[in-house]
Amino acid sequence: MNVASSERAQESTLTVESFLTSDVRQETHLQGRDPSLAPLVERLRGWEGERVFFVAPTRGDATRLRELLAHYDLELPVVDQPAPVLLGRPELKRAVMRGHLSRGFRLPETHLVLVTFDEIFGTRKSQPTALAKTHPSHFLTSLSELKQDDYVVHLDHGIGIYRGLKFLQVAGVAGEFLHLEYEAGDRLYLPVDRINVVQKYIGGVDAKPALDRLGGSAWERVKAKSRKAIFAMAEELVQLYALREARAGIAAAPPDALYQEFEAAFEFEETVDQQRAIDEALADMQKSKPMDRLVCGDVGYGKTEVAMRAAFLAVEGGRQVALLAPTTILAQQHLQTFRRRFRNHPVRVEMVSRFLTAKEIQQVLDGLAKGVVDIVIGTHRLLQKDVQFKDLGLVVIDEEHRFGVAHKERLKKLRQLVDVVSLTATPIPRTLHMSLVGIRDLSIIETPPLDRLAIQTYVTRYDERVIRDAILREIGRGGQVFFLHNRVETIDRLALKLADLVPEAKMAVAHGQMRTKDLEKVMLDFLDNKTQVLVCSAIIESGLDFPNANTIIINRADRFGLAQLYQLRGRVGRSHRHAYAYLLIPGEQAITPDAERRLRALQELDGLGGGFKLALHDLEIRGAGNLLGEQQSGQIAAIGFELYTEMMEHAVRELKGEAVAPEVEPEIRLGIPAYFPNDYIPDANQRLLFYKRLASLAKPEELEEIKAELKDRFGPYGQTVENLFLVMELRRVLKIFLVQQISASDGRVYLLFHAESPVKVEKLLELIKTQKNRFRLSPDGRLSFTPVSQEWETMVGEVVELLHSVYEIPAPELPSATPGADLA
Repeated sequence: MNVASSERAQESTLTVESFLTSDVRQETHLQGRDPSLAPLVERLRGWEGERVFFVAPTRGDATRLRELLAHYDLELPVVDQPAPVLLGRPELKRAVMRGHLSRGFRLPETHLVLVTFDEIFGTRKSQPTALAKTHPSHFLTSLSELKQDDYVVHLDHGIGIYRGLKFLQVAGVAGEFLHLEYEAGDRLYLPVDRINVVQKYIGGVDAKPALDRLGGSAWERVKAKSRKAIFAMAEELVQLYALREARAGIAAAPPDALYQEFEAAFEFEETVDQQRAIDEALADMQKSKPMDRLVCGDVGYGKTEVAMRAAFLAVEGGRQVALLAPTTILAQQHLQTFRRRFRNHPVRVEMVSRFLTAKEIQQVLDGLAKGVVDIVIGTHRLLQKDVQFKDLGLVVIDEEHRFGVAHKERLKKLRQLVDVVSLTATPIPRTLHMSLVGIRDLSIIETPPLDRLAIQTYVTRYDERVIRDAILREIGRGGQVFFLHNRVETIDRLALKLADLVPEAKMAVAHGQMRTKDLEKVMLDFLDNKTQVLVCSAIIESGLDFPNANTIIINRADRFGLAQLYQLRGRVGRSHRHAYAYLLIPGEQAITPDAERRLRALQELDGLGGGFKLALHDLEIRGAGNLLGEQQSGQIAAIGFELYTEMMEHAVRELKGEAVAPEVEPEIRLGIPAYFPNDYIPDANQRLLFYKRLASLAKPEELEEIKAELKDRFGPYGQTVENLFLVMELRRVLKIFLVQQISASDGRVYLLFHAESPVKVEKLLELIKTQKNRFRLSPDGRLSFTPVSQEWETMVGEVVELLHSVYEIPAPELPSATPGADLA
């Protein structure tokens, strides 16, 4: 909405800042952003002679404001008409209108008052439009992108090495094949349409498994052994979560007007991801079973706000909230954040940490037991037996992977009793694994905050000139620097060396072995910009927020794990400035190959929103770990992470009593030349990616999307590509009907069905009886028939029509039976 203002209007404009008297504005803001609309409503009732319009930037804001005013018996419509039309309707006296206005104003001559949403609730920062998101289950497919010489797992033949794509002529038909190498140099050429039977091998740290022998029985024995071990572990896992599912929890009431006021006071516009995470958490809380949700989002992407919304709903329902942080300093920052956000509500937020005296801690514990403390924040100290709650309803766990085994066992028991929200920027493989197999609910926040820029990452040898230049460049623009050195015994000596190297900078030292009060003073001084360079240990790793620090230098970066490096790098770049990370190593020859892979992975992840992808890299490098202990790591090394996950998912579903439908990867032997020519898509990795996408088709619309994308990127395609589409769409149909193999020879087409195929035997027998010359059933269960035409497209249409006639499958799952209708 654009409101034109003439010179006379400018002269007579009285800003809402002054129109709402200072005492009303103070009450409205309640010394902050949380609203109390009562004083404003009283003033509004006194403006009988004025036309008053509230201007909200989004439909959600307009609706929110209308609902809040409705609680004061003021029913205002939300209107979407352009401003000139709206203001030209004299009969409309009060309304909430959508639009953008920098500040409100009053025109006394026309008796018109406009009040902006931000003037009531405080200025908010809007977010950029979110990009399209990928469902969590799709992330695993990215692991299947193969590079030449990667280890792979063939579901039937076991572990081999992928040697690249090869064009071959087989029985006079051209095609492209995956070249797989097994023990003793045995080779297997796999048609590209069966790419789904191959997975990239992800196992232990070394990732150099023994190759299987083609035709041997060892692989089947390994699979059987792994399946048995996985089933036993899944049984334990399902029992744990069955307790949670079966236990009657307390369902929270739906959000009301008070919650809406708390929501409206958020100073940013929620991103799509963040709003989805909030909605999912609140929906979980309104169910009778305890919530167990993992919120995964990069550092500073708004996970804490998700936790605070859940905390508000819990406290409003009369229940208490505990937030566990891995370090005392992080707990201190959470305390400040929660107190600032809840300051206009009757919510008591306290902390239990080593920053408090024994007497102060006891006072907080007494308050928890009596129920006068609503939210308590602390480290693992909150898990000790002397901490008693009157009515604990929600536990928020920040960076759970930093807690020890004993603490995790205590948390495991808590999960059976209360709602749990876990926040993490880098889910460790165990957590990620759990999320992807559907045992824990997962919310991913991928959209970066407004003005957030990617961190420039450099891997370099230890060089004093580089260090001096990096520090001077940062303090020259008014910023601060972290210099991370993770050996406490030598950190003071290094700090003196740095002070000589950069005498212009004010330096301080921080590490976990310092006295509590000393450490607190150093960190607070750095937060207040009293020092410019903080020489520190990894104590800064988790969640701490220093927006003015935009350069980090990590000494001996090769000694850190990938998740730890990612967290440390995330300490900088939390403002609109460009941030820099320098990873110092002694030299490329002096670090292990595994460390080199970690550092390279971190450099590749210098874009925004890389936390989830990072955990997948971590899987490749460290191996997957497992859900309830380390005893399963051998199974992952034996069969690879992806197959392990599939087996786990099936075992869990079976133990839950869910129907596990059999899956087939049809073998198609119709003699159709179907592939991407080398001159159409020259890059082998791109061809592989499109083969993978085509082999995973779930709906006909997906094929049309791929066709359009190929035309857009590579231009018109020829007959072999058309044939590929025909074959891949046929594959999709055969999977629905559980056809394991289709072949053609001597003028006949042969179909081999899975043992659990829902075939209607009476229909099949009737078909054979009425058309003896055309249809036959062999002793091995193969159905064969003579097609009307030997032309491929027509033949494929006949196959689909035949399958329609002998199966009873719900219509929505099936494509059209018209020859070629969905298959071209």
